Amino acid sequence: MSTLRDLAEEHTHLRPADIDHLHRIAGDWQLLSDLSFADLLLWVPVDADGTFLCVAQVRPTTAPTAYQDDQVGRIVGGSEVAHLGVAYSQGRIWREGDPVWYGDVPARHEAIPVRLRTAEGEAGEVIAVVGRDTNLSTARTPSQLELNYLTTADDLAQMIADGTFPPPRHPGETTSAPRVGDGLVRLDAGGKVTYASPNAQSAYRRLGYASHLVGEDLAALHRRLAGDPLEGTEAANGILAALRGEGPPRREIDARGATMLTRALPLMPAGVPIGALVLVRDITEVRRRDRALITKDATIREIHHRVKNNLQTVAALLRLQARRVAMPEARVALEESVRRVASIALVHETLSMSSDEAVEFDGIVDRVSSAATEVAATEVSVGMRRRGSFGVLPAEIATSLVMVLNELLLNAVEHGFPPSDEEDEPLTAAASGMVPVAAPEVDPELRPEVVVSAHRFRKMLHVSVADNGRGLPPDFDAERASRLGLQIVRALVTGELRGTIELRAGANGGTEAVLVVPLARNAPDGRSQA
Repeated sequence: MSTLRDLAEEHTHLRPADIDHLHRIAGDWQLLSDLSFADLLLWVPVDADGTFLCVAQVRPTTAPTAYQDDQVGRIVGGSEVAHLGVAYSQGRIWREGDPVWYGDVPARHEAIPVRLRTAEGEAGEVIAVVGRDTNLSTARTPSQLELNYLTTADDLAQMIADGTFPPPRHPGETTSAPRVGDGLVRLDAGGKVTYASPNAQSAYRRLGYASHLVGEDLAALHRRLAGDPLEGTEAANGILAALRGEGPPRREIDARGATMLTRALPLMPAGVPIGALVLVRDITEVRRRDRALITKDATIREIHHRVKNNLQTVAALLRLQARRVAMPEARVALEESVRRVASIALVHETLSMSSDEAVEFDGIVDRVSSAATEVAATEVSVGMRRRGSFGVLPAEIATSLVMVLNELLLNAVEHGFPPSDEEDEPLTAAASGMVPVAAPEVDPELRPEVVVSAHRFRKMLHVSVADNGRGLPPDFDAERASRLGLQIVRALVTGELRGTIELRAGANGGTEAVLVVPLARNAPDGRSQA
């Protein structure tokens, strides 16, 4: 199914600003649908001959739908959309006509012109039409609640025709908001409550207000109820702003251990402020769960922080031990262990600053690359460069991958560009542990460099570590290499990461290690887990 934007761009000549306004209407029109007890269909003109295309549809949660089938993408012309043509050409709400039948369902047609106000605040031209179609099969005498809903719906419909609904969305504000069924309060122009739905009354009782809301000054009531005076003032100011015709941001009120989310909407049919509509939702349980999640996240971050500290302590102890060891081989082995532990600690340090079990891996790779050039035993100044992005990786992949990259980078620097006293025994980035074999000469004009490349393709992470150093010996066999670093790399890639690794000669000389790692894990039943 194509989106609203796709349909509008393909079939109409609407401007980007017009389409953005239609998107804002579709983002807020569930409110109008529920208040109207009707389906809403957004129609845009296709041709000058009166043909219309349905680009969006919403069904009411308060009444049965008039359409069992989805209407989006349907192009209609002729007498079936004559009411849409009247609303579009005359710029007025159309409510005339007899009920129509959709199969066995009788429905009442209405058409509301959609305007986008100009930069000067004037009502612009009609750009679309909202069809409001009500299922009449369950028609009965409306209750007080339904009468208030319908009256408010008519006011909002007129505001759509005026170009003043919906109000602008505030920066950072999500689409989540109280709905009609959560609780509705209608205010007059002076801010007094003229109607409060049963659910709204119950929400205020949770805050400690047991009396009936009708006749109350809602802004003053919010000041009295809020446990925090500043919070109460902000909630009251939001209501006063809506009474002035503004669209204030959503507010929360905390009192007596309960939390209520409020949204105030101005009612300005024909540009005349007549009051405001306040939607309320009891979100006490939601906030309780949020606090529990925040506590859990803080605990997890603290655990990662302590793991990082413990790993750094282990690295420090190994470093002290290395200084006391007389055997050069043992000292080198301990120093390599220090670097491996430090690379794991780097992942936990990053996780301790994150709110989830995933890390932005590019920064870790850059730090590991920098450390490799500082600690490697080589007389040559080797440049490090990263090409592409690793993106965000889960902790279980990041921990193993950072150890693999640490080993590959160190080997690339140390054995691709060995000190001068090792020239008679060349060991390349991947050939550590092999019988020395004469390696190709390194171009003295070529700047020593190691490049780490990464890209994602079809849920696989492709990584290469390439140097322009001495290259692989002619009879190199990765499976027979005995060096511990290469054994660790193979074990982690094929075991923990469930991937593959290939060590080969670079296209322009040097050595290249190519890794392919799946980003999706398999569940015990064999299904993929993202």
